Amino acid sequence: MLFGRNVVDDAQVTALCGELRSVRPDAVIGIDEEGGDVTRLDAGRGSEVPGNHALGAADDLDLTRSVAASIGSRLAKCGISLNLAPSADLVLTLDDPIIGVRAFGSDPVLAARHVAAWVEGLQAVGVAACAKHFPGHGASTEDSHEQLPVLPRTEEQLRAVELVPFRAAVNAGVRSIMTGHLVVPEWGPQPVTLNKHAIDLLRTELGFTGALITDGLDMKAVGGDLAHGAVRALAAGVDALCLGGIALDDDDLQWLIDSIVAAVKSGDLSEERLTQAAARSLALGLPPSTVDAHDAEIGLTAARRAIEVRGRVSVGSSPVVVDLVVDPSIAVGDVPWGLGPYLHEVLPGTEIIAARDVSAAEVAEVAGDRTIVVVTRDAHRHTSARQLVTNLTNLELDVVHVETGVPGPDLGSVARIDTHGGSRVSLRAAAELILKGTT
Repeated sequence: MLFGRNVVDDAQVTALCGELRSVRPDAVIGIDEEGGDVTRLDAGRGSEVPGNHALGAADDLDLTRSVAASIGSRLAKCGISLNLAPSADLVLTLDDPIIGVRAFGSDPVLAARHVAAWVEGLQAVGVAACAKHFPGHGASTEDSHEQLPVLPRTEEQLRAVELVPFRAAVNAGVRSIMTGHLVVPEWGPQPVTLNKHAIDLLRTELGFTGALITDGLDMKAVGGDLAHGAVRALAAGVDALCLGGIALDDDDLQWLIDSIVAAVKSGDLSEERLTQAAARSLALGLPPSTVDAHDAEIGLTAARRAIEVRGRVSVGSSPVVVDLVVDPSIAVGDVPWGLGPYLHEVLPGTEIIAARDVSAAEVAEVAGDRTIVVVTRDAHRHTSARQLVTNLTNLELDVVHVETGVPGPDLGSVARIDTHGGSRVSLRAAAELILKGTT
């Protein structure tokens, strides 16, 4: 698995993949390149394509398919054979801290159509897709990187809602699925990654025959040590072990291998199960296609289609942009980009305030009679962000609210732009729209 820390640029990643395959020609090289907020190739500057929530808002299956194919072509050129995407989760509560704009939306039917299109687009260029996080993380209010979420769902509720996009992924021929570290009470106390009943349901009822991959085994939701979790996951029916983002040395890996061998010798894990898991996993290392479907413009096109506007957006020639900084999630990582720089490109008089916490009085003092553009991410989850917009409005200042996360309730009568994600192209599209409303 490649993470943002492994990436300098595409040329360096291509060289790295070549070196890995010179040692192991059958290596399965994977990455999390969902588009939108979760990007590894563009971790330092923001993705060149919008994420799932923006694509769901645009609701054009051909567009979704083209975006996925463009991502896939770029990965294929780099030598990457597996992309841990798309997220087949749903937005079922605004309190979910980890999925949000990574999902196509809250409607299982809409999400299912777009999950299938994304899988088709990516796999058309030979890169294996991975629908995640089975059976769906969207009803959880906890982050499985930090704790073990318990889904407040029955099996019948899951069938009617969360499993709908996963069934669509299977029907579209998805080559891999990632398990979520989630507890479904009806399935017992074990997280799905370690739960044979859950995995049997995926294999039999949904008919999935591809490779089953764990979410990061270093996540706190699994519990215990890494080797113990790996053995239990393999025994439950998982095929490939994602060890997570922790740095492992040769001794760590040998300890993991020795633990699996010991489990086979003790009878806790059958050799046949290992053989089956290896075959399914190695199939994900097949060389990607040479078809070139990369489109440098498709991302901005999609981002423009996704944007929604309420009210009149006009900011004058020298607005003050308040880019509110939020704590990074483990999935997204640090997000060193914001709307301010893009608006400054088109309106050079723009002044930027990038802050984690700033008062309305401080902003008002800087702004004077200029328009204030407040940029939030999931304002519904951050009291200080909501309070800032409300307080600025109460001061009778001219305010435009740009929401880059999942759109929540309106914050008063201010003009509002919803980008449905914080990708580079989504922010650029918002800047274009603001300029258009101003000139």
